[in-house]
Amino acid sequence: MSQNVRKVIIPVAGYGTRFLPATKAMPKEMLPIIDKPVIQYVVEEAVASGIEDVILVTSSAKRAVEDHFDDNHELETWLERTGKEAQLKEIREIGKMANFVYVRQKGPYGNATPVVNVRHLIGDEPFAVLFGDELFMGDVPRLKQMIGVYEKYGDPVLGAIPVDDFGTSRYGILDPAAEVDPGVFQLKGMVEKPGPERAPSRLASIGSYILTPDIFDAINRTKPGHGGEIVLLDAIQRLMEKRPIYARVLDGTYHDTGSKAGWLKANIDTALRRPDLKDEAREMLRKLFVGRER
Repeated sequence: MSQNVRKVIIPVAGYGTRFLPATKAMPKEMLPIIDKPVIQYVVEEAVASGIEDVILVTSSAKRAVEDHFDDNHELETWLERTGKEAQLKEIREIGKMANFVYVRQKGPYGNATPVVNVRHLIGDEPFAVLFGDELFMGDVPRLKQMIGVYEKYGDPVLGAIPVDDFGTSRYGILDPAAEVDPGVFQLKGMVEKPGPERAPSRLASIGSYILTPDIFDAINRTKPGHGGEIVLLDAIQRLMEKRPIYARVLDGTYHDTGSKAGWLKANIDTALRRPDLKDEAREMLRKLFVGRER
């Protein structure tokens, strides 16, 4: 019987250069989607999937992320004194969503490094990895969808989305061996950004993983790739030589808020979904389109 997935690793140590100068002093994970930072949406999704321990792998420039999930007694006192009870309740609940652990990233560049950095906190448990700048919207949280696959098969699971030809040059593309359940594939390989002619499918791996502890040894045996990066997908492909790896095609909408266009689209989509903003957002967009057509 598979162990429960209780821990998530969220790497948040990157520089966020695509959003400079906004990210010169503010972490990209703290960029707001309407009125909440991206990282809070990611944590909320993890908690809604049953996660209890949130491990944030940070750097010296990411204190704002740590502060966001900490108490702010001065702000809470002011909100209480001014009678802003709803906002006070919301602020107090942020830090109580989960057990938060912060680890400074050390080691070579690449998205596998933050995973290795917290090996001592994982032990022999399965765990999830979510990226701090990817937002998912759906009736069922993506991690919960993936946990269902892990509980059935007991092997690592990758989150996947369908992409077009352009997407094959932006993402790692999966090479499925067989569809074992509707929307669930056992994999025989992966290719990093192959382009439409070399892509084995139109299924892309995004920053959503459920991994088992043997991934750590696989990472340690993975050689640096382009730019000296230790890439998590390369380590997963190495692990695939020893055990099955599955992919779950996720039901819902995926936003890469690490790009400017993706961040803008996530804000618009969020506004159109919110009862307090959707009517005003629709009218604003209508006027903008009409104005551009003239």
